[in-house]
Formats: sequence, structure tokens, C-alpha cells
Amino acid sequence: MPSPDGPIGRRVVVVGTTSSGKSTLGARLSKTLGVPFVELDALNWEPNWHSVAEHDPAEFERRIREATEGDGWVVAGSYSKFSERTFWPRLETVVWLDLPLRLVLWRVVTRSWRRWRTKELLWGTNTENLWTHLKLWSPDSLIYWAVTTHRVKRRRYLAQMTDPAWAHIRYIRLTTPAEVEAFARAVEAGTASATEA
Repeated sequence: MPSPDGPIGRRVVVVGTTSSGKSTLGARLSKTLGVPFVELDALNWEPNWHSVAEHDPAEFERRIREATEGDGWVVAGSYSKFSERTFWPRLETVVWLDLPLRLVLWRVVTRSWRRWRTKELLWGTNTENLWTHLKLWSPDSLIYWAVTTHRVKRRRYLAQMTDPAWAHIRYIRLTTPAEVEAFARAVEAGTASATEA
């Protein structure tokens, strides 16, 4: 299991396809490291699923820059076109959740069903529409999104790992839920021992 050999830094991003657990792990790491948690979806989505990134790219980029202007944060999400222009030059660690597609699809369905059933509020006033995601060939479906972007994102992150532009960044690739949990616990244990010392 890839483990943090020493500190992972205070400027971290958690990436991966939809429903891979980016926000869950990101919030946990931010608490452990004692730095703000930045969820890019929360900066993007406004009421009625209005996308700031799509309709006002300059505003979305401004929000990202403002949220990551400090010396420590954990970001959850990709939005590569914006992230690479804003905080990636100062990034210390990428935690890549490279989970199997079959697991991601299971999580998309179960999470969407739970959110739809409980009418959970997402980023303000938005709620999940399960039936949208079951329209398998609709660009608005998270199932469609997961299937069509899983390989694309994998190729992108593999290319970034060898790109000289990002040579200053440490990559940690986690491929199973067990690895994700073991990694989070290792970071917690490292931080705890450092604090105690």
C-alpha cells in the first residue's frame, strides 16, 4: 500500500472520477492537517445546478484562487483547466483515487439513490435527481460521466506524473478502499506523532 514516507505537505489535492470518495477523504485529510477544506464542486454549483465554470469561467477561477491563497489547504476535485492555472504550481501532493470502474458505478447508483431518497441538499439548494442518472446516455447522467471519463482521467493523471511541469508534486495513487483507509490512517498517525513530539 502506498504510504506517506514523511509528511504529505499542507497543500494537497484529492482527485479521481466521480464517486471515488474525493470529498470524504479530502475533508478527513484537512481535519488531520489542520488546514481548510476546499470542495471545487461547492465553488462551482449554484442553485438550479447553474455551473459557474461553464457560464462565468473568470468568476470560477477567481473563487478557486481565493480559496487556495493561504499556505495550506486540501482541495477535492479536478476541474483541470482551472486548477492547473491556479493552485497546481504551489501543490505539494496529489492523492489520486484510482478505483475500479465497477466500484465507482456501484457508488454512483447507491449514493444517488440515498441522496434522492433523503432529499439531501447539495451545495445550497440543489438536490439529486435519481432518474437523471439512470438515463445512461445523457451527458447529465453521472453513470454516463463515470463511464466516459474513467479512462480519460486515468490517462491524464498518468501523463501528469511524468510531466516535468509537475515534477515538484508528489503523487500517491490509491486503487482500493482498503488502501484509501490505510493511507488516511497513516497520515493521521504521522500527524499525531509529530504533534506529540
